Amino acid sequence: MRALHTSLWAILLVATSGALPAAAQERVLPVNSNLPTTESPTAAHALQISGGDLLEVNVFDTPELSGKLRVDERGNIALPVGGVLPVAGLTTQEAARRIEARLRETEVLNEPHVAVTALEYATQGVTIAGEVKNPGVFPLLGAHNLLDMISAAGGLTAEAGATVTVTHRADPEHPFAAKVGSRSDATSGVNLDIRPGDTIVVSHAGIIYVVGAVGKPGAFLMQHNDRLSVIEAIALAQGTSRSAALNSAKLIRKSESARQELPVSLKKILANKAPDEALFDGDILFVPSSGAKNTLIGIEQILPALAGAAIYRVP
Repeated sequence: MRALHTSLWAILLVATSGALPAAAQERVLPVNSNLPTTESPTAAHALQISGGDLLEVNVFDTPELSGKLRVDERGNIALPVGGVLPVAGLTTQEAARRIEARLRETEVLNEPHVAVTALEYATQGVTIAGEVKNPGVFPLLGAHNLLDMISAAGGLTAEAGATVTVTHRADPEHPFAAKVGSRSDATSGVNLDIRPGDTIVVSHAGIIYVVGAVGKPGAFLMQHNDRLSVIEAIALAQGTSRSAALNSAKLIRKSESARQELPVSLKKILANKAPDEALFDGDILFVPSSGAKNTLIGIEQILPALAGAAIYRVP
């Protein structure tokens, strides 16, 4: 069976003027985000203080001004001397500088030296959902990129698609997408910075069906691929049988209102005399046998066969 699959690829290679179909290669897609801001997506985003966090404030050589302070729901802390001070949205280093400024302004200390440590981050979790092995909420206690968080969730499942959607808590109306590859030698490009409160959703792989007079009819998961072509789908199905009516092939595609039957010039496509057509998630490629009855089969006869179709992963 392996030899048959290899020989079919060789036939298709000749038919396409020496161009190896994209699905035959292990396609690795680097991160490609459409984040509508000017800041670099690879720059580490420092953790910021928010309501509910627990801070430890240490004022050098002044223990009576030091202690553990909880940030209230308004983003403020109450200093032992100096009053209420807003710290939400600041890093711990920025909060320390602000406390020093308040102590000087109120003439509590002339030259204060303050260090702030976050003991608890109340809202710094990152939600990871979709096609990962262990979805859930994961703490973010430092700078991490997209690959780090996917790894923390156990990695991708076998049904994971190529697209990962990231939504910032501060800007939920503008999510952006990244494309990830499956090969380990390409993971260095997955360096998109993840921020506290982000939501990461890994998409499910699309699926196409190839049925009828082919060597291995079934459903094929488009893992880490946005789409497949007709030639790629036929190759995955181990080619057409001798009885295949290549001139009568059809593509069944679901539109917004109903399913459509579209003719496919399979004989011309395989002979490199017509452009290879793209297949999308949910498409059904039907190759009838040469018998008159088989070439007239409609959607209602094809759909029941899909329920028991074997599911294969795209190499």
